[in-house]
Amino acid sequence: MLNASRSLLWAALLGVVTLAQSAAPVFEPMQPALLGAGSALTNAFADIDGDGDLDMFVGFDGKPNRLYRNDAGTFADIAPAAGVADSRPTRAAAWADVDADGDPDLLLGFTPLKDASVLKLYRNDASRFSDITAAAGLVVATGAVRQPAFVDVDADGDLDLFIAYRDRPNALYKNDGGRFADVAPALGVADPRRTVGAVWFDYDEDGDLDVAVANMDGDANGLFRNDGARFTDVAEAAGVAWGGRRPRHPGNGTVRVCAADVDADGRFDLFAANYGPLGFFSNRGQGVFEDRGAAWNIAIDSRYDACAFADVDHDGRLDLYVNGTVTGGVSWQDSLFRNTGSAFEDVTPPNLRALQADHGVQWADVDGDGDLDLALTGSRSDGMHSVMRNLLPAADAKRGLHVRVLDGHGRATRAGAEVRVFAAGSTRLIGARLVDSGSGYDAQNDMPVHVGVPAGVARVDVQVIAPGRGARRPTWQRGVAPGRTITVRTP
Repeated sequence: MLNASRSLLWAALLGVVTLAQSAAPVFEPMQPALLGAGSALTNAFADIDGDGDLDMFVGFDGKPNRLYRNDAGTFADIAPAAGVADSRPTRAAAWADVDADGDPDLLLGFTPLKDASVLKLYRNDASRFSDITAAAGLVVATGAVRQPAFVDVDADGDLDLFIAYRDRPNALYKNDGGRFADVAPALGVADPRRTVGAVWFDYDEDGDLDVAVANMDGDANGLFRNDGARFTDVAEAAGVAWGGRRPRHPGNGTVRVCAADVDADGRFDLFAANYGPLGFFSNRGQGVFEDRGAAWNIAIDSRYDACAFADVDHDGRLDLYVNGTVTGGVSWQDSLFRNTGSAFEDVTPPNLRALQADHGVQWADVDGDGDLDLALTGSRSDGMHSVMRNLLPAADAKRGLHVRVLDGHGRATRAGAEVRVFAAGSTRLIGARLVDSGSGYDAQNDMPVHVGVPAGVARVDVQVIAPGRGARRPTWQRGVAPGRTITVRTP
C-alpha cells in the first residue's frame, strides 16, 4: 500500500511538472503606443550607459532611427539627443566596444546614397555618439550591406569587422590600432555570392573562429573553416551547403543562419531560415553535420527572414522563433516553436501571430525579471517594432542566469565565445550558448548570454571557452546560484 501511494504521488508530481512545461507561453506588449511605428527593419540591444538595463536600437526604412534608453523596463527614445537619429534606410546594426573604452559603440549599414558611405561607425561617449567612420577607415561608397559582425578573428585583442554584402564580395576589415582595412581577399573569405546572414563560431573546436554565411538567389551557403593563415569553404563536405532548401533554385535562398545547441549535446548546430523549408543540421563532431529538419518536424516550407533561439520557459532547452518575410505583397507567417528535446512544436500565441512582424527579431531580458522578452520589427507601414514581455511566472523567471563574458582586461571582445552551464559538481549539461557574433536580421547585440536553469537545480558550474590562436582554454566559475548576472573574464 505504501509503495502504491508513493507511485501515485510521483505520478501526480510528474504530471504537474509536465503540465507546467507544456503550458503555452504568454506575452504582453510593452509600451505599445511608443513602439507601434512600422517601417522598421532591424533591432539590436546593448547597455549603452552602464546602468544594467538593456537599451534598444531600431533601424527604420526611411524614418528617423530610434535609440531607446531603458530605465528599469521603461523605454524613452533618446536618438535625437544621442546623435543617432539617421533617416537613411537602415538594414544593419551592430553594437561593440570598438575603441575598448568600456562602453558599446554602434555600427550602422545603410542603403546606398550618392556621395555617402554605406557604413557609419559611431563612438559612444557617455551616451553621446560621434561619427568616426572616416577616422576608422570605414568609408565605403557602395554595397548592399547585410550582416555586420565584430569578432576578434586574429585573437590580437581588438575587434575586427566582418560585413556581408548582398551585391559584392564580403569584407573582413582587420582592426589595426583603430583603423580598419579589408583583408578578406587575402584570407579567402571574400565570398562573391549574394550573402545576407552570417555567424561566427568554432564549429570544429580547433581553437579559432570559423564563419557560416547564408546566401540567397539559389547560391549555396558557405562554411569557411579558419585554418590560421586562410579560410577554406567546407560547406559541401560538412553537409550544410544548401541549408535544407532545394539546390540551385533561383527563388530559394538562406537569409539567416543561426548557431545554437538545439539538441543539448554541447556542440553548436546550424539552423537556416530560408526562402524554402527551414533547415536544422546537428553538429556530429569531426566537422560534419547531419540534416535533422524532418526528424524534428521543422522542415516547414515558407519564406523566412530570421531565426532566433531562446529558452523561453526555463526548461533548459532552446526554443525557436522564426519570422516570415514580406515579399510580393504577401506577409508570411511568424511562429514560436517549443523544443521538446526531440522535436519542435508550434506554440505561437495568437497575439504574436497577429503582429505584422518580419525581418528583425531579438530575445533580451528587457524588464530585468530573469526571463527573455521578444523584440520584433515590421517593415510594412502597418508593422511595428514591438517588445513583448514574457509573462513566465515569477518563480520560474528567477531561474534565469545571465553570463557576461569579458577578456582579461575587462573588455567585451569575446564574440563567438562559448558558455556552458552544468549542474554543480557534475557533468550534467544544462545549456550551451554563444556570445553574439551575428544574430536577428543583420544585427549584433552586446549583452550577456542567458541560460534557463530547470527547477530542482540549485547551483551550477559555468564554463567559458574563448577560441583563439588554436587554443580552447576553459575558464570556470563554480557553485553559481541562478537568478543573477555574473561576469566571467577569460585570458
